[in-house]
Amino acid sequence: MAEIGKVVSPGKLASNMQKRITRAQEKVMQKLGKADETKDMAFEEEVANFNKQLADGTKLQRDLKAYLVAVNTMHECSKRLHDCLADIYDPEWFGKEEVDSLVEDTDILWQDFHQKLTDNAVISMDTYLAQFPDIKARIAKRERKLVDFDSARHHFASIQKAKKKDEAKIAKAEEDLGRAQKVFEEINYELQEELPTLWNSRVGLYVNTFQSVAGLEEKFHRDMGKLNQNLSDIMTKLDEQRQVKKGVKGASTGTSEVATNHSLSESGTDINKSPSKSREAPPSPRPPRPTSCQEVKLENITVVLEETVVADINITTASQNEAPTVTNGSSDAELPPSVLYKVKVMHDYVATDKDELELKGGDIVYVIPFPNPDEQDDGWLMGVKESHWLQNKNLLAKGVFPENFTQKV
Repeated sequence: MAEIGKVVSPGKLASNMQKRITRAQEKVMQKLGKADETKDMAFEEEVANFNKQLADGTKLQRDLKAYLVAVNTMHECSKRLHDCLADIYDPEWFGKEEVDSLVEDTDILWQDFHQKLTDNAVISMDTYLAQFPDIKARIAKRERKLVDFDSARHHFASIQKAKKKDEAKIAKAEEDLGRAQKVFEEINYELQEELPTLWNSRVGLYVNTFQSVAGLEEKFHRDMGKLNQNLSDIMTKLDEQRQVKKGVKGASTGTSEVATNHSLSESGTDINKSPSKSREAPPSPRPPRPTSCQEVKLENITVVLEETVVADINITTASQNEAPTVTNGSSDAELPPSVLYKVKVMHDYVATDKDELELKGGDIVYVIPFPNPDEQDDGWLMGVKESHWLQNKNLLAKGVFPENFTQKV
């Protein structure tokens, strides 16, 4: 079925064409100053406000939509990032189910934020601007009707001033003037009522729009902050578990090394009495280095210690009788700066880590303070061999060693 269009009669077309010609002539006369023009400064100010309000509203609408696009982009990026985390998170790791739940909750939170921004800001802005085209069209119509009114007014005045008066023409011109004036005044009255009200409504729109955006953002970031904190807590606990597992593995390895390094032979000729070392430092404080007494029999240690003490007493007595000097020709008065004291190695010690000193019985070691006292383990000292100092005159080749393998001199 064909659509029925609006049918315009030839007479109507001719009338409309004549109106356009008459308006064009009137505008030319007004611009040339040959005809006066009706002016309404108050209304023109309202029209200027209307145009500014329309421009401001259009810009705000455009920026809101750009903001919404940015939110949608951030949502997509966040979703991909969290989906990646869920995919690479091993099932046996701590908090796997919680991570999956957080990923889902984060996606829902973004969706809710996007939808509420659309409903409370963008849609309300669209509704607000939807009224402007109709009012703009009526302002343009008022301008045309004002020209028609001025033209009818001038025509009526010219007929009245004619030398040969035609009462019929005068009556017709007066009737046309009245009709043009009525049409103009009706539309002019409506606009003068609407434009100030529309101008004042912008304040409420701005308040509602930015209150909505600010409130939605505040709630979104608050809720998102809670989810992020939960995720951070899960990552922290996962790292703690990793550290614990590494510590257990390191302790197991350390125990094996101590058993090898500090074993006591049945004959009692090789005596090592060293604490074992724990190499795990950050993020927890370093655990104390436990003694290796668990690895040897107490009765064997007692026997060996007694023999060692007797031997040491004999050596010391002999040294005192022979000369007042200390081993390697060094005395306490000659200690280098920063050296606390020196010790003599009583038993060989095989280093099990790169930060330890390799010791032989009879070595002299300068004891120096730890750079960070918190890193010192119970039963361990830091020092430099006297032989290194005598040869190089520096304390760079420092290392840690078990205190109970030495004796202070």
